[in-house]
Amino acid sequence: MKLIRFGNFRQENPAVELEDGTRKDCSAHFNDWNHDFFVGNGLAKLEQLIASEAAALPDVPANARLGSPVARPGKVLCIGLNYSDHAAETGMNLPPEPILFMKGTNTVVGPYDNIVIPRGSEKTDWEVELGVILGKDASYLSSAEEANDYIAGYCISNDVSERAFQLEHAGQWTKGKSCDTFNPIGPYLVTKDAVADACNLSMTLDVNGQRMQDGNTKTMAFDPCFVIHYLSQFMTLEAGDLITTGTPPGVGMGMKPPRFLKSGDVVELEITGLGTQRQVCCNVGEST
Repeated sequence: MKLIRFGNFRQENPAVELEDGTRKDCSAHFNDWNHDFFVGNGLAKLEQLIASEAAALPDVPANARLGSPVARPGKVLCIGLNYSDHAAETGMNLPPEPILFMKGTNTVVGPYDNIVIPRGSEKTDWEVELGVILGKDASYLSSAEEANDYIAGYCISNDVSERAFQLEHAGQWTKGKSCDTFNPIGPYLVTKDAVADACNLSMTLDVNGQRMQDGNTKTMAFDPCFVIHYLSQFMTLEAGDLITTGTPPGVGMGMKPPRFLKSGDVVELEITGLGTQRQVCCNVGEST
């Protein structure tokens, strides 16, 4: 299944996109694609609803804005330097354990919303990533194999980063990762059963029509199940939480000379089977 949400920002309604591409409003049956939905066996209930009543569900308006495919998560957990070819690009070794950082949950926006370049920024960068949505609360899982049962599905995530904020100021990476609009996700949450192999998905990112990133999730050092098992030893992961799993090579910071986003730039992302994104960059206070 493909779960989507539509409507004004922070007022989105839950919906699905069917195999024929039609979009159906599910708000009469579910409040949202959120923690309560997932822990309440919502995916199974939604599957039953689609099987029995899909044709009777209202259509989503053709011009509706698509928001993030899950409600604002409780946590956005991010894995750094998780691709062997990206680590080589940065001149760094792969870490012996996953590098964890967090983004503010208010960074999460829709797949076609603008990227707002922060005030004073000169080094706003792009990162196409595989996003993983938790389907159950997870704590002290016994193995990576068990962790597979805790995945609701996958989505595209753009882990937008301000490199000066991230690397040139004291402290952790959070300052460069948590600016407004810095995590477009979607357009869909594609449920786990509809993704044949999350560890072999092609992923691309273009800026103004020029290919910048062209990678594959097979070069991840730590796959999603390993990451979930690992993180569950340190904290309780909750249904609806988002984990972004790292980026392949081709980020602006790694270019010679480095290249960063500016107002008017268009960023387009794709991961096999998970759809496409498109964002226009603007400065604070601008509209496009």
